Amino acid sequence: MFQSIKKRYILPVVAGGFLFVGVSFQDDFFEIAKQIEIFTTLFKTVNMNYVDQTNPANLMDKAIKSMLADLDPYTNYFNEGDVARFKINSTGEYTGIGAMISRKEGKTYIREPYKGYAADKAGLKAGDELVQINDVILAEFKEDASQLLKGSKNTKLDVKYRRNGELKSTQIILDEVDLKAVPFYGMTDAKTGYIVLSQFNAKASSETKEALLKLKDQGATQIILDLRGNPGGLLHEAVNICNLFVPANEIIVTTKSKIQKHNNSYKTTKQPIDLDIPLAILVDGKSASASEIVSGALQDLDRAVVIGSRSFGKGLVQRPLDLTYGTQLKVTISRYYTPSGRCIQALDYSKKDANGKAVKTDAKNYNSFKTKKGRTVYDGGGIQPDIEMAETKTSTIADALTRNDAIFNYATQYVTKNPNLGDKIPTMTDADFEDFKSFLKSQKFSFDTKTELALKEVLEQAKKESIDSSIKLQYDALFASLKKAEDIELDKNKTEILDLLKDEIIKRFQYKEGLYLYYTKNNSEIKRATQLLNNSAEYNKILMK
Repeated sequence: MFQSIKKRYILPVVAGGFLFVGVSFQDDFFEIAKQIEIFTTLFKTVNMNYVDQTNPANLMDKAIKSMLADLDPYTNYFNEGDVARFKINSTGEYTGIGAMISRKEGKTYIREPYKGYAADKAGLKAGDELVQINDVILAEFKEDASQLLKGSKNTKLDVKYRRNGELKSTQIILDEVDLKAVPFYGMTDAKTGYIVLSQFNAKASSETKEALLKLKDQGATQIILDLRGNPGGLLHEAVNICNLFVPANEIIVTTKSKIQKHNNSYKTTKQPIDLDIPLAILVDGKSASASEIVSGALQDLDRAVVIGSRSFGKGLVQRPLDLTYGTQLKVTISRYYTPSGRCIQALDYSKKDANGKAVKTDAKNYNSFKTKKGRTVYDGGGIQPDIEMAETKTSTIADALTRNDAIFNYATQYVTKNPNLGDKIPTMTDADFEDFKSFLKSQKFSFDTKTELALKEVLEQAKKESIDSSIKLQYDALFASLKKAEDIELDKNKTEILDLLKDEIIKRFQYKEGLYLYYTKNNSEIKRATQLLNNSAEYNKILMK
């Protein structure tokens, strides 16, 4: 009986696989069928014979995700709950509290309330620790707390939260949340329009078009498109955004795969808004995927000057495929190439180094390509700007401070001490920097740099081998030297760190909109882009190289 059940189970899985892997599946039919049968038998045997009660769903979830993790970071399995979250990211719409939350060391915090949405209306602020939602005490809740903050429109949630050590209560009324692809646009001077594009959801091109037209109505004769920190999203939206500035029937991006049907060239199909308006695009190391399609295509077509630092280098194309029981697979099917032929992808996941990490192309092995007007550009992963700015690159120490919430937590303390800052821009002084360093010491902050983590790992291994006491003197001396080096790095990057602190504090009082407004007059990359656009000779010289 088991044989007949097994065969009925295997065949649909194999057929489902055949639908999207095509010829390569047919070539490996026996090997794939063999491995599926082995796994099916093993999975049933473990669940039937293991000494303790197993959770088949959890086991399968972990098995699938571990298997896919060996391929690349972008090929992912989504269970039913994951699918709902993925849909939110693609559409930009959902019903909830309208805030970004984070969980750390078993505690759940409001990371950023969105202006005018439910959490904001209920009085919640960044840095507030959520303690209880209705009858659920979050310290005892081991699942994803964000699921407790979703529901149908007008659902009421009684929330207890802690602010500055004081327990408070409020009620949140859930409402529709519309995440803007273009959270801000405005003027940097009398003739320069500035558009922030934060994600490529289904509304990205329509919102960018609307912002462009309104800025032109306000007198903008040149445009800055800010793609810094934009992780990407929908491919067709990237093509449509390029189409605002280039004519119809222009190739924007090409995908190449081992499977013929995934080899495609994506062209513009509509009439543009403005073929001649001077355009500068800002990118950084967090601009990825669709951001790189837009910046790379407009660079290759000599339609825009790219400013900042080399983009992330995420040129692998994924496609979501529906599986059974409401689950989904997002699988890498091809690579992106710009109009000149450059591959955007930086890391080769098919080649691993001695530590099992994907290999990155060495700069000496970059290949040269030509833009439409004959300018030389290079591959190697990501988009290399026409004008590079060191300010766009974050230091290792600043990355650690941001990643481990030192900037965020200090801002929470600062707001407590300066509750009436309002729409004033904080002046960050040397005294504030010293206060920040004292804060780090009082919190016993760990930078968790690679060196620090490696050193801690050495001590842990020494403890396991019972030799930690014999190396303690040397370890303490080395750790003290490391801390001294970190203090030196802090001082060396003081300006960058104070800027990060100022940015976070501005957001606390003026939301993201206030931060962008501040950027229009004070951010160095935006000022450089404005300066370039105001100098038509320099702008044209770059595009005619």
